[in-house]
Amino acid sequence: MVFYQPKDGYCYNSDTHILFNFITLNLQKFKNIQGELLDIGSGSGILGILVATKYKKLHLNSCEIQDDFAFLTKKNGTINNINLTIHQGSFLDIDFDKQFDIVVSNPPFYPSSVVQTQNQNIKIARYNDNLPLKEFICKTSKILKPQGKFFFCYDVKLLNDIIIFLKQNNLNIETIQFLHPKNDKKATLVMVYARKNSKSLMEILPPMIMFDNDKFTKEIEDIYNMCNTHSIKVEI
Repeated sequence: MVFYQPKDGYCYNSDTHILFNFITLNLQKFKNIQGELLDIGSGSGILGILVATKYKKLHLNSCEIQDDFAFLTKKNGTINNINLTIHQGSFLDIDFDKQFDIVVSNPPFYPSSVVQTQNQNIKIARYNDNLPLKEFICKTSKILKPQGKFFFCYDVKLLNDIIIFLKQNNLNIETIQFLHPKNDKKATLVMVYARKNSKSLMEILPPMIMFDNDKFTKEIEDIYNMCNTHSIKVEI
């Protein structure tokens, strides 16, 4: 699969591939995946397009606030044979005309307190003051169908807030998984699968380890091979 990305803007990284793997692991238990899929903050469109490619009965909706990325999402959908609906604008401001069966997102999750880049394109895509966690979860709950599925990744240091905000909005965590840079390092990222109106007990998957010395672990290599993505940097 080929994806165009901006030369001087935010580019997708391993988080997206690992989140896609997490999504597929959790959808294995369901026999008939179909309906409306929404990718919040689609960027170049990779996460939603990967999911829609694997699950052919889903119709992809992509939400993106930046004009250049909305263009790339459309372009990448076309070259990867995915028919998608683009919702351009702020996720918090858009009045969607439908509810969704599945919502996925690799949202901006870096705290606004850290030193920020001056590149406006990257700043919007990375820092959570552009999409605050509480508002992100609240709006997602409103647009999910009953029993709708919600997949996202986030800074692990905010896990306590994630649990609180999900519970406040009738979203129950069914599965979480932690990503560690190395076997002896603390987790940096948490992947979350929550479901609306669910009563299931939480399952914690084995940790994902990114590197063994300076090389990807076999598990990470296998994920990249499964996704089979190729990036082309372009001026936009």
